[in-house]
Amino acid sequence: MGEKTMNGRRPTKPLLWHVLGFALAFLAAYSLRRVHLEPDHVLQGYLQVIGALLAFVFSALTFVRFQGTQDRVSLILGAGFLLSGAVLSASSVLFFQFQQDPTVSVTWAPVAWWLSRMVLALLLLVALLVERFIPRSRHTKAEITGALLSVIALTYLITAALRRLPPEASRHPFAVVPNPQQLLPGLIFLAAVIWYRRRLQSEDSAFDRTVYAAAWLNFAAQLAACQSIKLLDAPFVLAQILTVSSYALALGGALLDNARLFEQVRHLAVSDPLTGLANYRRLLDVLENETERTNRTSRPFAVLLLDLDGLKKINDRHGHLVGSRALCRVAAVLRIHCRAIDTAARYGGDEFALVLPESEDAEAQRVANRIRQVLAEDEEKPQLSASIGVSIYRGEGERIEKLLADADQDLYAEKARRVNRGIAAFHYRRRTPKA
Repeated sequence: MGEKTMNGRRPTKPLLWHVLGFALAFLAAYSLRRVHLEPDHVLQGYLQVIGALLAFVFSALTFVRFQGTQDRVSLILGAGFLLSGAVLSASSVLFFQFQQDPTVSVTWAPVAWWLSRMVLALLLLVALLVERFIPRSRHTKAEITGALLSVIALTYLITAALRRLPPEASRHPFAVVPNPQQLLPGLIFLAAVIWYRRRLQSEDSAFDRTVYAAAWLNFAAQLAACQSIKLLDAPFVLAQILTVSSYALALGGALLDNARLFEQVRHLAVSDPLTGLANYRRLLDVLENETERTNRTSRPFAVLLLDLDGLKKINDRHGHLVGSRALCRVAAVLRIHCRAIDTAARYGGDEFALVLPESEDAEAQRVANRIRQVLAEDEEKPQLSASIGVSIYRGEGERIEKLLADADQDLYAEKARRVNRGIAAFHYRRRTPKA
């Protein structure tokens, strides 16, 4: 749906869907003008409270998201929903007071609702403007504070310019748009919908998609509100329901996106940033779990320690980028040529570890030989080789440090054997006369 056509223009299908949706919302609200709905102040009060609670929770989640991503759109939106929720919760008191005392006037209720819409619409647009014209900043807090103050001042100026905020009952009940004041925040929401769709081309996360949909629902809510003839009539209730639905939708997207971010943080906490394998901390956790399992089931497991040969020479001759690439090549071999239950980890520097659950020495040696063979057959230059040490845990109650030390000792024993074979081969070539 977001693909470009041959002439570089985007298809009109999404635009048609949006126009159709807005038209349906307007027609639904227009038809509801004929529906007589008995005013229910308690229902409206609860809708206000639910919307405020959703706004507060969404605001808290966006502040948490800002801490992890430094996305200023999240910060400004959090402030917008916080202000909107505060206005909604304050206005809900009027409806509950009316239940206790019917003489209480609720004239300010539509005023408060209108102000909450204006604040949210302006802050959503300001968030997109800040991201567009000030993508990076060294004074984020000062700019955000200025943006919030600007929105509050702009809201006050607009309110003062209109002189009279939306009344409880429309002065033109038979007009096509009996409550035109509601179109002002609607137009701002529409601008935000158009602008936010452009943002989705680069930021296509669950958070951004649901905020975009929430802006769409808020514009639809304003279309419904502009058909309201008097307070608590059917179009006004529809507008309230659309508003609460937009808050719930945005909250769901924020929850999904925060869960994704937390999963990324958890993964980064236990993985090596260069190779993507498990890090030393994760390796120790796996070893502890495997030792406990072996102690219970008496099924041994194997640990392979792998040391990349000649990494310093590779760095000196080809540069550190090639050396880092060599580490990633070894990590790819370990990742591809081990079982799903095995754990490959970067032990430190040029050393790697491979944990093989329920494996004896013979199987561990086969895995080590397969790794050596794959490295030897790799055609990418420089040619890589590795020394591999093996250690088996059979449930003798040994400590993890002892297990790793045994594997390390076996690794250096193999290195010594290879050095001795190299020296012997060198002397043999020197003693052998040339033909």
